[in-house]
Amino acid sequence: MLSYVVIFEKGTRNWSAYVPDLPGCVATGKTRKAVEKAIREAIEFHIEGLTAEGMKVPRPAVEAGTINVAA
Repeated sequence: MLSYVVIFEKGTRNWSAYVPDLPGCVATGKTRKAVEKAIREAIEFHIEGLTAEGMKVPRPAVEAGTINVAA
């Protein structure tokens, strides 16, 4: 099982998500829950496509965190 960092962004009318370790792997959804489901499916589809083409599946390398600052 691989664990990829997913970046979620809230727009004015929807949510979007992308996977930095899998360029081009993106999804959108009306809610956060919907985009979580969509990006999981997108990751699986992306990996299936890479495998079918005989390409190497990138290993997860990106790390994410948060930093608190006074504003």
